[in-house]
Amino acid sequence: MSNVNDWLTPEAQALIDKAEAMIPALRARSYAQEKAGQVDPQTIQEMDAAGFFRVMQPKRWGGFEMDPRVYACIQMNLARGDMSTAWIYGVIAVHPWQLALYPDQAQKDVWGENNGTLISSSYMPVAKVTPVEGGYKVSGRWGFNSGGHYCQWALLGSVMPREDQPGAFEHVTLLIPRTDYRIEENWDVIGLRATGSNDVVVEDVFVPKHRTQITNDVTLRGRPGMAENTNYIYKIPFAQVFQRAVSNSSIGAVEGAIDTFTASAKTHVGKHGGKTAEDPNAQMATTEAMMWVDATKTVMLRNFGEAIEAAAKGEVMQLERRLMQRSQASLVPKQAHHVVGELLRACGAAGPWNNNAIARYFRDITVGRSHIANNADHYARIQGAVALGLPNPDPFV
Repeated sequence: MSNVNDWLTPEAQALIDKAEAMIPALRARSYAQEKAGQVDPQTIQEMDAAGFFRVMQPKRWGGFEMDPRVYACIQMNLARGDMSTAWIYGVIAVHPWQLALYPDQAQKDVWGENNGTLISSSYMPVAKVTPVEGGYKVSGRWGFNSGGHYCQWALLGSVMPREDQPGAFEHVTLLIPRTDYRIEENWDVIGLRATGSNDVVVEDVFVPKHRTQITNDVTLRGRPGMAENTNYIYKIPFAQVFQRAVSNSSIGAVEGAIDTFTASAKTHVGKHGGKTAEDPNAQMATTEAMMWVDATKTVMLRNFGEAIEAAAKGEVMQLERRLMQRSQASLVPKQAHHVVGELLRACGAAGPWNNNAIARYFRDITVGRSHIANNADHYARIQGAVALGLPNPDPFV
């Protein structure tokens, strides 16, 4: 087993550099994408060709089986160009990691003919599930299916009775092909508009048992795919990977806002003759944002390192530490909202225009905060409650 700290290999750095090289093109496309309500198909093709979606896919299926920190760095670079692009990358590119946890037959169903097949998701536990011979009949409507138009399968959330504990329930992720659901166009929001996070509707569809996965069970009972996919990255608990899928794009968005603001502010002179570079508000907003990015990236990479090291050792991190990581991940968009808000304020009268990239980052972060995994106050209360001796109510941690 290689050292878990040797994650930034030349191959990994090359992928991260490719994402950075895309930043100018993503910025150039972002305004039109927002208007269209969908990421440019050329962007999806470029990410696919670069291999970004294969970062955490098993090698036996043509993937790279790389450390999640590589995936995180790619996502943050993409967000510097366009947060909607980074958002759908974050959720779509984490799904090969989760599909690797399913029974091998499910992996063959998706990747058997095309190992580049993409998967979208909505983990809302809203499925109406009826057990039948060989599997389940499923109906339901799920929201926030980001990037669904580019995907041929979907991972959809449900709550089912535990087979081994009568009266108990658990979250189960259902794997359903594009032929068995329809997408309803209803994504009309103020930010992350290009994610196309429309509803998915399933009506009385059969889902075989091998296309179900117990989301939060880290044993072979919940992760039978670990029998074939033995890399330790597939032992990391679901929440410790997914919580960052919807959090890290906010870090990159703040970096993008800093890039945009400093490039303009260095030479900008206001209508009344004031130089933005000499404005104390602009100076403070810039420094605050730069310090925040540095500190937040440091915590994120350290936390991933802790989770990966525990998985490599076959250990489960202490509950209090897992809750701390959950709280820290969820806090990112809340703080990013403030940091970019200060940069937007320092733009003065040029700030609120829709074609101002900083305003777009602000709107995108605003919507990103609404994801349940980014409910910072909720997870902070849970962490505090456990620290004060109360039981943990979060089934994902």
